[in-house]
Amino acid sequence: MAFFTRRDKDPKDGQAKAAETEALAERPSGALARQAFSLTVGGLEAALLKEFPAEDAEPWDRTGVLVGERALPVRKVAVALDPTVAAIREAAEGGCNVLLTHHPAFLQAPDAFAPEASDALCPGAGVWAAIQNQVALMDFHTALDVSPRASRVIPRMLGLAPKGAFLEPLASTKRKGYGAVCEVRAGDAPETLGRLAARCTSVFGRQPRVWGDFDAPVRTVATATGSAGTLGRACLAQGVDCLICGEVKYHEALELAGAGLAVIELGHDVSELPLVAVLAEALLRAGVPEDRVTVIDQGANWAYPEAIRL
Repeated sequence: MAFFTRRDKDPKDGQAKAAETEALAERPSGALARQAFSLTVGGLEAALLKEFPAEDAEPWDRTGVLVGERALPVRKVAVALDPTVAAIREAAEGGCNVLLTHHPAFLQAPDAFAPEASDALCPGAGVWAAIQNQVALMDFHTALDVSPRASRVIPRMLGLAPKGAFLEPLASTKRKGYGAVCEVRAGDAPETLGRLAARCTSVFGRQPRVWGDFDAPVRTVATATGSAGTLGRACLAQGVDCLICGEVKYHEALELAGAGLAVIELGHDVSELPLVAVLAEALLRAGVPEDRVTVIDQGANWAYPEAIRL
């Protein structure tokens, strides 16, 4: 049995207690806080779905966890545009057990699975690689495309002023949609198609394909990542001068240019690679520490021959 003797309170005890309390209050910013990170794959999915809701996605799309176990804890997260076999392996080698991408691993379920280097050799090669390397695959595709954060990316990069309107807004809200309508800033006016195309080359580091008269004035611009879809016709209907998009069908672009709409085609991946940063920032808001987020560079998937020195 232990016996305790009473003693008078020493003023130094209060000072010591205050110092101890202050020290405890500072601990969340130290190493112990970094070790305390706890989030499951399903918890991460739920957090990201609040920012990119599944109901905003197209009905044919895949949103959220596509491959993986939601109950497992998140160790590290890799972020990329495409969930290629190479990206899955790079994520695993970096200690990541989640690969977050813009594009889904598949839209139609694969009918075969095999350990190949690409889905071109087997439609389920990516799924096989994810399971083999214990990397969960999670994507936010069209739900990200229509989000306010994604819609501001290209206008911000090109110095355009968004008008807060979309060529094709969602049925549920006018604050989200496809084709952000922008104005040329007053300091850049009068802008021409040639100058705007040159700005795209400088900003994105790739030469775009351009349809239209390079000397034609540009006052209003619509921007869209990925495929233009039906946005070209919407531009004509709403009096937009130029459409900047990831890709457009050749005959469609030819017809649009003939009708007076200038088209700047950046390249599908060129227009969407900036969305990887949007996903990475969303991870930080979801509570994933910055030192547990890795961005996989997929900007060198292809090149122009004239850019290669022989």
